Amino acid sequence: GTALIAAEKLGRKWIGIDVTYLSIAVMKARLADSFGLADVPVVGQPTEIEGARGLAEGPDGRYQFQWWALGLVDAQPVGGQQKKGADAGIDGVIGFTDAGGKRERVIVSVKSGHVNASMIRDLKGTLEREKAAIALFVTLEEPSKPMKQEAVEAGVWPLEVWNRDYPRIQILSIKDLLEDDRHP
Repeated sequence: GTALIAAEKLGRKWIGIDVTYLSIAVMKARLADSFGLADVPVVGQPTEIEGARGLAEGPDGRYQFQWWALGLVDAQPVGGQQKKGADAGIDGVIGFTDAGGKRERVIVSVKSGHVNASMIRDLKGTLEREKAAIALFVTLEEPSKPMKQEAVEAGVWPLEVWNRDYPRIQILSIKDLLEDDRHP
């Protein structure tokens, strides 16, 4: 992304090309942070469930899918491109500021395969171990009723700055994210 940053600083037209969604997410984040360019179009990424499933099933697909999905929720990947194997239940992190300027975290877990309620229970344990405010479970498959019930049982986080309670564990499907108008 260094060439893109330089081109933007110089007011030049530019096109960036990369082969991993992790690198694309990093470039998009740098452009947003440096220049406020939040809606940089990315050609070739999935825009429907079939494309997302194809990405997940491709070569090194699990990680490419994970990095792509983290980009949908504006999370920073944890572990980088060397990430293989155990991740301690955290694929990405979203930071936010609560009342009094206190920094808090949303931990993100991404799943591209079969999902079940025990994964939500595991995420609750990770949430508590990490002392994070909220956990987000992003799934290619639609969540089941028992999964949703486990999430409800995790309670709420009182976000003082908005004077509102938020579910401590939130579940978003890729279908929901792709149908959200904020995502291409």
